[in-house]
Amino acid sequence: MLSDKDRIFTNLYGHHDWRLKGARARGDWDGTKAILAMGHDWIVDQVKASGLRGRGGAGFPTGLKWSFMPKAVGERPHYLVVNADEGEPGTCKDRDMMRNDPHKLIEGCLIAGFAMRAHVAYIYVRGEFYREAERLDAAIAEAEEAGLLGDDACGSGWPFRVYVHKGAGAYICGEETALIQSLEGKKGQPRLKPPFPAGVGLYGCPTTVNNVESIAVVPTVLRRGASWFSGIGRENNTGTKVFCISGHVNKPCNVEEAMSIPLRTLIEKHAGGVRGGWDNLLAVIPGGASVPLLPKDICDDVLMDFDALKEAKSGLGTAAVMVMDKSADVVASIARLSQFYMHESCGQCTPCREGAGWMSRVMDRMVTGDANPEEIDILEQVTRQVEGHTICALGDAAAWPIQGLIRHFRPELERRIAARRGQSGKGAAAAAE
Repeated sequence: MLSDKDRIFTNLYGHHDWRLKGARARGDWDGTKAILAMGHDWIVDQVKASGLRGRGGAGFPTGLKWSFMPKAVGERPHYLVVNADEGEPGTCKDRDMMRNDPHKLIEGCLIAGFAMRAHVAYIYVRGEFYREAERLDAAIAEAEEAGLLGDDACGSGWPFRVYVHKGAGAYICGEETALIQSLEGKKGQPRLKPPFPAGVGLYGCPTTVNNVESIAVVPTVLRRGASWFSGIGRENNTGTKVFCISGHVNKPCNVEEAMSIPLRTLIEKHAGGVRGGWDNLLAVIPGGASVPLLPKDICDDVLMDFDALKEAKSGLGTAAVMVMDKSADVVASIARLSQFYMHESCGQCTPCREGAGWMSRVMDRMVTGDANPEEIDILEQVTRQVEGHTICALGDAAAWPIQGLIRHFRPELERRIAARRGQSGKGAAAAAE
């Protein structure tokens, strides 16, 4: 459990002043010049030592990602790009950070940009976050007026500016190379890698793309020390994490907690428990719509971190916890997600373009039971043909929820098919054989 003194996002709920005066009263922009004076490499090394892993879904070590940027700056300038697209269904943490704690993100941009020898940062905000973009623009103006940004940021001698760019609300632009394409004014489609953005990114220049939360926590990590952050959670799963809890709980919320907290504790302590009690739980999607769901028997004991959820054949993702009680139609829920991924596929890769549509149509028939028993295995096989065969992870995201459904709720699919045919469950099983 995380104590209040260890929380980084002290204004997550907007109870306090979000402007510069209020942010400084909460400790933001405290000693920033001294942190910059420690040097580029020291900052990167401290972020590595903290064990911070990307908070946008992939969980890649943040300090290691920063170290891929070239040490020397040649003719091509370096760029920091902050991914504030937040299009993952069930995820709403970055929105609250930008709305209620914008200076935490802006200070993080300066420190991260300096560490990677960049003089410019772009915050790519999804178009629907109109008020959040307004807050960011206002906070940037305040920081520039106070000399915290500009030609001599924080009196460090390092020129640094931050710009807000509003996207058009395409889910695919949450993928870093598609985001870069959109930022350049092109169609938002993922690029083939290599080359990776650290070598050839925005405008063909070295670029690092990080999630809002990954950047926003850095100033506090450096102020309190890498050992403080690494002392929270389990090894390789360290620090604090903002969890988004929604669905069939009594009090849906965003909450900052320690990594590796048990899922049941997280839901019961902060979200008021499952509607109707824990025994009324059917399943939980633990990390946003793109990860496989987990049934109650796994949810009883699973920990909320990258490794524990991977062992359970799911993932932490963005830590968007979507709770379904026994009143939920789990098959219809996954079918709805399949429709979403079909709609959001950019169409560049054949397995995703064709497979996402095919899977969605089959899932619609699974909802009503209008299918043959053998089609369950065919559907699972098609997800394997899509998974891992596309430029970006949207193909995986379309496949994994269906895989989780078949893995844990196959009897429900068979029951619906049998009911549609007027057979008993036993007859359906015999037909499947």
